[in-house]
Amino acid sequence: MAPMASGDPLVLGIETSCDETGVALVRGDELLVDATASSMDEHARYGGIIPEVASRAHLEAMIPTIQQAVGEAGVDLSQVDAVAVTAGPGLVGPLTIGASAAKALAIGLGKPLYGVNHVIGHACVDQLVHGPFPGRVMALVVSGGHSSLLLVDDVATDVTELGSTLDDAAGEAFDKVGRLLGLPYPGGPHIDRLAREGDPGAIRFPRGLTAAKDQARHAYDFSFSGLKTAVARWVETEQDAGRPIPVADVAASFAEAVVDVLTAKTIAACRRHDVGTLVVGGGFSANSQLREKAAQRCAEAGIELRIPPIRYCTDNGAMIAALGSAVVRAGVAPSTLGIGVDSSMALTTVSV
Repeated sequence: MAPMASGDPLVLGIETSCDETGVALVRGDELLVDATASSMDEHARYGGIIPEVASRAHLEAMIPTIQQAVGEAGVDLSQVDAVAVTAGPGLVGPLTIGASAAKALAIGLGKPLYGVNHVIGHACVDQLVHGPFPGRVMALVVSGGHSSLLLVDDVATDVTELGSTLDDAAGEAFDKVGRLLGLPYPGGPHIDRLAREGDPGAIRFPRGLTAAKDQARHAYDFSFSGLKTAVARWVETEQDAGRPIPVADVAASFAEAVVDVLTAKTIAACRRHDVGTLVVGGGFSANSQLREKAAQRCAEAGIELRIPPIRYCTDNGAMIAALGSAVVRAGVAPSTLGIGVDSSMALTTVSV
């Protein structure tokens, strides 16, 4: 492999864990360009992500998205110092498309390859917006597939998973409840909109894994499957009684139950581990109630809250380029060209 240029490296990041084809260029903590092609509309008719459809869409979008990124950044591929790609977690088919493209680029350019962790990327992208992390931070990463609480001492080398979802992730639960309420896919944005019109205290839905008996083993874990079932049973009871469903109140009360648990457990973890900065990322961090509740509870606890703009919350190439840049600058050894992808990559694994 050719040696890197002096100064901060120019890192090209590729993200294909689900349905967005993301390509970005980052130098240090500066984002030069972030290009994204989404196949979300193709999945809407099925009410969920179809891996085969997503894989085909990535295949078709990869070269045009790379060309768009380098064109908008005004750089040539030969100027790239390293290639970073999502190696997991995610859907195997889409991950494989991205990894194959990244390997081809690394070989063609003679530059090092870095396979990095998608979930940690969701936290790391905040550095492109708010600057380097101030030492130890807590990261709450919430999306359609992940609800994870991470203690980050060094985003490139030292990440500890404190808790995760035991069943449905927050975004997944929102989509399922959205389907239950007859809302279009994906349900998250529609529930968020309706919740702003409803009363969050109208219905007291359960808070999973918050009972005293759960604290010893699952203090920082999440569970939303029981909540989803409780919503379904409540709606069925009302329908059986012939009463109209107050959709806005159901949405608001459900959302309140989710964000109450997410923020309460996260603030407790910050206090337990003496952390003064909380970073929230992932697609579900776009949820307005989560942002408001996190801001309220962080202010009460004296904790700095960092949430990137919504454009960086969903899957994107910037998060992978950012983590790749951090890993390169930390002196982590490059990945081999024989790396595979891991749909359930451990969250303590930053790079492979």
